[in-house]
Amino acid sequence: QVHLVESGGGLVQPGGSLRLSCAASGEMFGFDVMGWHRQGPGKQRSLVATISSGGAAVYEDSVEGRFIISRDSAKNTVRLQMNSLKPEDTAVYYCYFERWGEHYWGQGTQVTVFS
Repeated sequence: QVHLVESGGGLVQPGGSLRLSCAASGEMFGFDVMGWHRQGPGKQRSLVATISSGGAAVYEDSVEGRFIISRDSAKNTVRLQMNSLKPEDTAVYYCYFERWGEHYWGQGTQVTVFS
């Protein structure tokens, strides 16, 4: 079983930056995809960005060019650098891990963009 622990959420002003991290524990082997989804108030949970163990990254259109996802395979950690934050980025951000058709979620960390 995989356990995901997120860190880095908080309050930031519009135009500011924030960095999220997610550490995965458990046996790490085989192809996997890690990243972040988010759920804003009254909205469905949706993809923000993911990166595979092979290094392929996918971004949601509204964050591409502003957010950068990276991973440190040796530390089983994925990071999301969020720049030029907008109020509409306000959401609970959930770390995501998928391997062998199994999905795992972090508990979620709140990101609030407010002046």
